[in-house]
Amino acid sequence: MAHIFVYGTLKKGQPNYFRMEDADKGQAEFLAHARTVEQYPLVIATKYNIPFLLNVPGKGQRVYGELYNVDQKMLEFLDKFEGCPQRYQRTEVRLEVQDGNGEGENKLKPGSIVEAFMYSTTAYQPDWLQNPTYENYNAYGNPGLNYVLPEDRSTEL
Repeated sequence: MAHIFVYGTLKKGQPNYFRMEDADKGQAEFLAHARTVEQYPLVIATKYNIPFLLNVPGKGQRVYGELYNVDQKMLEFLDKFEGCPQRYQRTEVRLEVQDGNGEGENKLKPGSIVEAFMYSTTAYQPDWLQNPTYENYNAYGNPGLNYVLPEDRSTEL
């Protein structure tokens, strides 16, 4: 099992969350809401309004998201879904737990620091660093920047 931090369309209430619940893709257990200890630029980019967490620690904002415990099958699915390692890289991140929902050994205390993997990218356009940064992504919360589902896209970014 591995800890994964999701900050974009895979969060609850977001357009790709159903993938986290798909048992055919593996298991994903919600553990806690968390935010990055370091700041990162979370930007919305491309004509599809995709959230990208740029691997530029120290810039941007502390990013809120969700922490999951996933099995190997789900981890492999997420790597493929995120285009790892071409588009995104699975990198380690330190997180501050905001609340805990796990049980037993998976119970996390608010304020505790945990490590997890997240999908960040070094493959971005230089002008993306000029985009507004967000601390909490919502696919439906930024007028004019609504996320375009993968099945509704052409093949190019």
